[in-house]
Amino acid sequence: MNFSLLALNPIALNLGGLEIHWYGVIIALGALVGVIMAMREAKRRHLDPDNILDLVLYGVPIALVGARLYYVIFELPFYLANPGEIIKVWHGGIAIYGGLIAAFIVLLVLCKKRNISPWLMLDIAAPSVLLGQIVGRWGNFMNQEAFGAKTTLDFLQSLHLPHFIIEQMYINGAYRQPTFLYESLGNLIGLILILILRNRKHLLKRGEVFLTYLIWYPAVRFFVEGMRTDSLYILPGVRVSQVLSLLLFFAAIGLFIYRRKKLDDPWYNEL
Repeated sequence: MNFSLLALNPIALNLGGLEIHWYGVIIALGALVGVIMAMREAKRRHLDPDNILDLVLYGVPIALVGARLYYVIFELPFYLANPGEIIKVWHGGIAIYGGLIAAFIVLLVLCKKRNISPWLMLDIAAPSVLLGQIVGRWGNFMNQEAFGAKTTLDFLQSLHLPHFIIEQMYINGAYRQPTFLYESLGNLIGLILILILRNRKHLLKRGEVFLTYLIWYPAVRFFVEGMRTDSLYILPGVRVSQVLSLLLFFAAIGLFIYRRKKLDDPWYNEL
């Protein structure tokens, strides 16, 4: 097989000097399909879909700021030396955990003001967030980022990957592990599982769709993060995302068990 080793152009459109990057287009697409899914689920749960739109209106900008701030904090020496790079998100540097934390805070505030069960809102939002993450990883693919260690052409071909993926994984003179793809596919399996469980009657209680997400995604992220070469480190050899993934994973399992025993929780009703 003949490979030209030509990377895909990260610029989708150039409108009079204004460059539209595929990264932003793909992230926006992921957000859009996630919102559509959440609005349909809200309607099914007898919740006004406008609440989802309001959550997006306030949550998305704040989540983007949170995602960028999270990354900048853990790469502070670089950004202090290059402050102009802070706003250049198209160069990479969006940390999903920072965005999730910020969006979670917005959701809690919104639910408090409108007297909506936060567990219900989290159950509606979780699959949509996971769908957005599945799509969004392809933005990293277009930017040739979030990749893994060096590998060989033979290995990538053994995975039966499409030609364009293998070509895009030729980075800095070597083939790389497509960790963006591993995470995207891992999350896709998780989304299918969550949707199957969600639609089984009398199986899950309110809040457990969200907790299932909070178990699945950190597990996938923990293993994929260990393969990446661009991780943020809290200490030498200690990756920030792996530490946070472990904390969330075990906290979600503990909370799942605790809530199953707490039968007097007023928000704890069947789906």
